[in-house]
Amino acid sequence: MILVTGATGTVGRPLVAELAAAGHPVRALTRTPDAARFPAGVQPCDSAHPDLDGVTAVFVNPAALWSGEQALLDAAKAAGVTRVVTLSSSSVLSGDSRHAVANRHRELEAAAESAAPEFVHLRPDAFAANARQWIGQIKGGDTVVGPYARAVTAPIHEDDIAAVAARALTGAVPSGAAPVLTGPQALSFAEQVGILGAALGRPLRYEEISHAAARDAMLSGPWMTEEIADSLLRYFASCVQTPTPVSPDLEGILGRRGRTFENWAAERVAEFR
Repeated sequence: MILVTGATGTVGRPLVAELAAAGHPVRALTRTPDAARFPAGVQPCDSAHPDLDGVTAVFVNPAALWSGEQALLDAAKAAGVTRVVTLSSSSVLSGDSRHAVANRHRELEAAAESAAPEFVHLRPDAFAANARQWIGQIKGGDTVVGPYARAVTAPIHEDDIAAVAARALTGAVPSGAAPVLTGPQALSFAEQVGILGAALGRPLRYEEISHAAARDAMLSGPWMTEEIADSLLRYFASCVQTPTPVSPDLEGILGRRGRTFENWAAERVAEFR
């Protein structure tokens, strides 16, 4: 049995679907087990009461367990789970000791290594789904405002993260591996907005605002802290001078090129209209 946390999320839902399609028994952890819709045979499970009976592998998404992954990992260890796969972050490779996101994922990786004899850490770069932060602006006009227009990341399609996770959970990725996962293209924020515009048939543009203005805007949103906002803005600034490289790890695991940001945008046109 494979337990998937965050089973209704951007990575969890395609992961559950892929595992179920391959015939693996799946228990899907969600805050809304009665309302969640999963493929036939998948067992919904309440996040508040994780059932680890018979579970041999666990996928840990810290975004779905912001304050509870240690408790889950302790329970997994007690239940004799043999493999833990974490949804970590490429930020752990950063030399920035003040990087709040990196530090949290370093802690997650260490906890996972203590919980099970086998572990794999997936370290994605920026998610293509991060572009959803611009939905409101794109629906309201043809200009997206934000920091560091020339910051270059390599956004990865969440379905590709799920595909790698499925292989890691079923033993196709060796224990101890920590693949860095990126999309096949290194793109600036301005280029990403341009690609969304092409998918929508509209001439969108990205207008850069100052670091300070971006910080204020980030802190006006829910769930954002000063520590995380500052960490992200330092990272974006670094991506102007040192663009994120495209990693070969995903293709090495899947045996194919990753889905492009154009693919992602074309699939989600309805969300931006």
